[in-house]
Amino acid sequence: MVPFQALLMLGYTVHVVCPLKQAGDKIRTAVHDFEGDQTYSEKPGHNFTLNAAFADINPADYDALLVPGGRSPEYLRLNPQVLEMARHFGVEKKPIAAICHGLQLLAAAGMLKGRSCTAYPACGPDVTLAGGHYVHCLVTDVHVDGNLVTSPAWPGHPAWLAAFVKLLGAKIEI
Repeated sequence: MVPFQALLMLGYTVHVVCPLKQAGDKIRTAVHDFEGDQTYSEKPGHNFTLNAAFADINPADYDALLVPGGRSPEYLRLNPQVLEMARHFGVEKKPIAAICHGLQLLAAAGMLKGRSCTAYPACGPDVTLAGGHYVHCLVTDVHVDGNLVTSPAWPGHPAWLAAFVKLLGAKIEI
């Protein structure tokens, strides 16, 4: 929700979709937190209302792709249509932002060969097996490799979103 809201705030048109879902349908979100355990904890998040239908999406109509983290990439990577849509952004060298487990989708789409990126540490082997170079960094950091902007987890939202909107051509002055 944070990337969606931030991009809307900057005036971008953002469509949030899910396979087999229509505009107005809701999807569940989860809140992952770091509470001192060996991995993150998961709690129920908001019910998020989709604003477009997956079946109506033509990737050629979009300037960029943002892949959220959490559990969704684990399932989305099983959908051939999602993988084909994602590949469009790589082939066309459009900006791609992925965070946390989002790299699982890009790995499954064959988009990481020869690329460097970061992700949630448990996804590092996915990056390596897909031919990419996994970059270890702080959870608040961002890694940029050309049109690919990545961060390990939600604490990196500020740096990750700033790098992504820079690729989109936005200029923010304070």
